[in-house]
Parts: sequence; C-alpha cells; structure tokens
Amino acid sequence: MGKEKMSKKNKMLKIFSKALLIVIGAVLTAYGLEAVLIPNQVSDGGVTGLSIVGSQLFGLPLGLLIAIINIPFVFLGYKQIGKSFALYSILGIAALAISASLMHHVHTIIEGDTLLVTVVGGIIIGMGMGLALRNGGALDGIDMLAVLLSRKLPFGTSDLILFLNTFVFIVVSFVFGLQGAILSALAYFIASKVIHIVEEGLSGSKTFKIITNQPEIMVETIRDRLGRGATYSDAYGGYSNEQFKEITCVINRLEESKIKEIIHEIDPEAFVVVYDVAEVRGGSFKKKDIH
Repeated sequence: MGKEKMSKKNKMLKIFSKALLIVIGAVLTAYGLEAVLIPNQVSDGGVTGLSIVGSQLFGLPLGLLIAIINIPFVFLGYKQIGKSFALYSILGIAALAISASLMHHVHTIIEGDTLLVTVVGGIIIGMGMGLALRNGGALDGIDMLAVLLSRKLPFGTSDLILFLNTFVFIVVSFVFGLQGAILSALAYFIASKVIHIVEEGLSGSKTFKIITNQPEIMVETIRDRLGRGATYSDAYGGYSNEQFKEITCVINRLEESKIKEIIHEIDPEAFVVVYDVAEVRGGSFKKKDIH
C-alpha cells in the first residue's frame, strides 16, 4: 500500500513538473515575441505568425488570436497523438496567450539591429517552444497539421512544415514588408534549430556499428581505453553470405575522435556506420573508470 501511494505521488509530481516547465516555456516564448520580435516588425512562423499578422491587421489582442486559431490544431493533436499531448498543449497555448497579453507593453530589449533581433528573438522563442515540446506539449499547431497531411499526401512532415510556413511568410510580407518576411523566416529558422537542441540536448550521443575481422580485440580496446561496453550481433554479407560479428557501441560526442582512432589503429578496413542518438536510458551506458 505504501509503495502504491509513493508511486502515485511520484506520478503526480512528474505531471506537475512537466506542466510547470511547459508554462515556463510559454512565458519565455511570449517574452521573445513581445520584447524582441514584434516591436521590430518581425514575426514568427506557424500559427503564432498568423496570429501576429491578424493582430496587426485587425487590432485584436495577440493572446486572443493565438488561443482561437490554435483550437482546431489542438483537436488534431488529440485525435492524432493522444489525450495527454492535447491537455499539455492546451495548458501551454493558454499560458502563451495570457503571457502575450500581459507582456504587450513590456520594455523592448533590442531595437534597430535587425540581425541581432532575429538571432536573439529566435533563440528565446526556440528555447521556450523546445521546453514545451520536451515535456510533452506544443505551443504552435502547425506541426500537428503537417503530421496529419503527411498521412494523406505523398510528402514528408518536414516538407509540409516548410510549405505551410512559406505560405505564412508570404502573408507576413503583406504586413511587415519583404524585409520583415525575410527576417521572420530567419528568426523561425534559428528558433527551429534551438528547439532541436533543447529537445535532444547539446551533448547528445552517437552509436557506432562496426564490422571488423578482429571483434574481440576491438571490444577489449574500447573497454580499456574508453571505459565503454559494447554488444555483439551476427551479421551476414549479402553477396558472400560470410558471417561477421557486428559491434554496437554508444558513446558521447566528446569520445568520437578517440573511438575512430581506436578503430583505425586495430582495423583500418573495418566497415563503420555512425548515427546520432537522441536519448539513452537504462542498461549500462554509464561510463566506467578507465584509470
């Protein structure tokens, strides 16, 4: 009974911490919009960009438009991704709408320098949106629409996001001019890169898959000189049908050059595939002391 109560308490604490971080992300995004981008005639992409245009054209509160325009996209998120995602997104969008309304007359921190405006604005917005996405919510619905369309059309999600935002920036150009649209697209690009970093982390990990004729020596050297474990799996040549031992090893980015040096030293002809890893959990990934 005690364990069940503790488990429930931990679950509630986790939900609360996620909700709090999503709200913080929303507040940060609103600050980037109201203190950096909008006063300098620069917009954002997606639903937020359309809301900014609507606010400028019709004089309606930005927060109100963000809330209203995102309603159908939240419904899409509920249908396509799930209830918890929709609830977290509602929380985030509501926090963004309220924060944008409260910060409407906040002091502008940068004026005039267009390059600095796009960089700083993009970074602040990217950090806010990335924080929300990392914790299971979304502050902008255009990605949800792209996911849905990708299931109906012969295009990838990223292609559709680009297409939809191209339309948004064309609309932006009618309000902020061509320069404003170009700066908005640049700020959106910077924000998207920051979102990726916030979601996946700056350090990250890499997986090395190695096919060598000296697998035992390779694994032993990696363990001794890097303090990393590795796993074997059987691999067969598609042409020769020859059997090999494939080594899989997960490292952090700082160890990449060192493991390449080890591979080249032991078997310069080894076949190596390297790819990024978004997250590593469980198992024995923890680095062992090599001294």
